[in-house]
Amino acid sequence: MGLLFRAAHDRNQHTWIVSLIIVLLATCQLGQGIQLTLDSADSIKAAAKQVAEDLMTMYNGNQLGGIPGNLPAPYYWWQCGAMFGSLIDYYFYTGDDQFNDVVTEGMLFQVGPNNDYMTPNQTKTEGNDDQGFWAVAAMSAAEQKFPDPPADKPQWLALVQAVFNTQALRWDTQFCNGGLRWQIFTFNTGYNYKNTISNGILFNLGARLAMYTRNQTYADWAERVWDWTEATGMMNQDHVFFDGAHTDKNCTDINKQRWSYNAGVYLLGAANMYNYTNGSDIWRDRVSLILNSSNNNFFSQSVPNVMVETQCEPFNACNTDNWSFKAYLSRWMAATTKMAPWTYDIVMERIRASAAGAALQCSGGSSGTLCGMKWTEGARYDGTTGVGQQMSALEVIQSLLVSRVAAPVTNSTGGTSRGDPSAGSSGTFDPSLPQGTIQQRDKVGAGFLTTLIIISGIGSVWWMIS
Repeated sequence: MGLLFRAAHDRNQHTWIVSLIIVLLATCQLGQGIQLTLDSADSIKAAAKQVAEDLMTMYNGNQLGGIPGNLPAPYYWWQCGAMFGSLIDYYFYTGDDQFNDVVTEGMLFQVGPNNDYMTPNQTKTEGNDDQGFWAVAAMSAAEQKFPDPPADKPQWLALVQAVFNTQALRWDTQFCNGGLRWQIFTFNTGYNYKNTISNGILFNLGARLAMYTRNQTYADWAERVWDWTEATGMMNQDHVFFDGAHTDKNCTDINKQRWSYNAGVYLLGAANMYNYTNGSDIWRDRVSLILNSSNNNFFSQSVPNVMVETQCEPFNACNTDNWSFKAYLSRWMAATTKMAPWTYDIVMERIRASAAGAALQCSGGSSGTLCGMKWTEGARYDGTTGVGQQMSALEVIQSLLVSRVAAPVTNSTGGTSRGDPSAGSSGTFDPSLPQGTIQQRDKVGAGFLTTLIIISGIGSVWWMIS
């Protein structure tokens, strides 16, 4: 009996020890994530590298049979441009150039026949915001001295100016007293909608072009877009930004959805205007109010200072686009500290907490490093993976390095990207002209481009301004 009891006791003890080991291993897996020490540049760079490398496993444009500048389904074309923007930031923050050739290849492959990111094979889905996100990436490339393309290729600054000019031509005063429509072509669903992100990108680019070139025309356009956004009610008195409104209601039916990237795109634009105007109190107040409203709308109260996409994240209702929105708020908050240095402590308190949460959430997939969306959950991986989740984690983690990099360059402080102020307008467009004089020409131009596309289908069955 004694021997039998001891054997049974040993087996029970062995089983208990194995069970304990399994529990401990599971607990370690739960708490693993990507290792990140918030004050260590080496640790931040290592974490960003892991996230970036995992992100690039989701891109096939540099592989046999892939199309440079395209992500596979279910991702839309614009998100690849946004992804390249994150990788341009990655090079700026870390100095790691392993993705630069792929980024340059994709950015140039998608410029379209007129070097303005109007790519014919994207006509069925391309909106003003889609085109704009590619220009935003090119803008960062010029500001951050990302390696210039070969001399015989379109240059970053000229590409931004081309997109800006094409969009200024589309400023529509027939409805809502101004504003960009969401869609470019009349046959696309959403042509009767004016959304905040399209107009926010035009504002953002205008402010940054003004800062880079010191050309007042761009600043005037930024002022025009800001005033229109406020007048329509797409931004309220607390500087909360809503999604958009319909032209057939003359923009009186404001869609009150709140998305983080709308706050971010206006925040960085306002910070550039603050800097451009040599510290204007008006623009300082606007920056401050956007930061305050962002804190109230896009950061957790229960897990202080951690970013949340409140419109969809708490309800598990985010779509493929929404997953990436926190990337842009993170990116533009960090960049704001360079244009308005007094915001640094406010911004970094939120970036640090969010980056810590994001790194812990990067504990999914077979590698144990793929990133989820719910940064408030710590290492309790939320089970989602995708380009948007990776981009968001990448941007917030690498933003921890913002104090260790130089301010964006301009054409008078070392910028090397060549510009073309008439790009995208056949050399005849002056964005300071009254907009009523170009409205009809814009419609004719859009119709002509559409006709060309149809005929083709049938037949085939911040820088230098002179």
